[in-house]
Amino acid sequence: MIAKKTIRKTLLALLLFIPFFGILSAQEHQEETSKETKEKEDFNIAEMILHHIGDSHNFHILDWKGHPVSIPLPVILWTDNGLVTFMSSEFHHDEEGKVVVEKKGQKFALFHGKIYYANDTPNEDGIYVTLDKESHPANKKVLNFSITRNVFSMFLSMIVLILLFGAMAKSYKKSEKNLPSGIAKFIEPIIIFVRDEIAIPNIGEKHYARYMPFLLTIFFFIWLNNIFGIIPFFPFGSNLSGNIAFTGALALITFIITLFSSKKSYWSHMLWMPGVPVYMKIFLAPIELMGMFIKPIALMIRLFANITAGHVIVLALVGLIFILGTAWVSPASVLFTAFISIIEVLVIAIQAYIFTMLSALYFGQALEEEH
Repeated sequence: MIAKKTIRKTLLALLLFIPFFGILSAQEHQEETSKETKEKEDFNIAEMILHHIGDSHNFHILDWKGHPVSIPLPVILWTDNGLVTFMSSEFHHDEEGKVVVEKKGQKFALFHGKIYYANDTPNEDGIYVTLDKESHPANKKVLNFSITRNVFSMFLSMIVLILLFGAMAKSYKKSEKNLPSGIAKFIEPIIIFVRDEIAIPNIGEKHYARYMPFLLTIFFFIWLNNIFGIIPFFPFGSNLSGNIAFTGALALITFIITLFSSKKSYWSHMLWMPGVPVYMKIFLAPIELMGMFIKPIALMIRLFANITAGHVIVLALVGLIFILGTAWVSPASVLFTAFISIIEVLVIAIQAYIFTMLSALYFGQALEEEH
């Protein structure tokens, strides 16, 4: 009887305390949910993507126990007191303007990849840069000649190309029958392709030879930099072709060569087209003149947009895992990322081909003989 009474009392106590345990469980679940929601809110996918595709003053390798591990690069500034140089590690991986580097009596702060003259004291958020209503820095920029991630990657690709074609030239010298060997067996078909499928059809057999060095350089230079940008775990890769300044510089070179290659007939067909009524000439001449400048701009944007789009899609697919806050989405995310990466392997070669082909087309138009 005593045992039965004890069991009843125990069951009654449990029934009374079940709601209490439910409330505690609900509170705990609510705290976990709010924590997950806060983590999701803290993760800004747009900021993550822009950080990865943008330029930087160091090569970020990984985070080890909460601390970033990176390869610093030299910072070269021309300031009010002359030349200032130091390593980017002095900023201690801070890009929010909260760390100040003092050199030659001047203070500098790194804010979102740009270096500014720093204030003497920080604001309430600990930032040494004055921000306007739109959160843009109001401080004066420093004239920056630093070796950034993109610049280092560009120099690296230049060195690789020099070594590559130097080895190719030596292989021809060693060959008695002038036959390719070693790396030349891989590169020679590509050179022949650029000559036979790009240069000759667009420029013509009479003038193509003097443009071949530029066309080959631009093709291999863009292709190699694009390859560096998609190699997994390559510490010195960067999104160089996804930088509008880089593609703009290449398009400007093409534009200048086109202008210096142009003949009298090129300008006459553009500004005062023969065989066309006068009223149509007046209408078409401004359009053709605008087209002369639109062509290199389109060349610049095409390369920039296509390379950037591929990187953005890959990063967005990976970011889905953190946005949704579950590992269950990772198989689909990784699968689609691998698929897009395979497409990117084709795109990087196609974009190098298109840029080279359009450059040759513009040269051919400028060299076209008068009919």
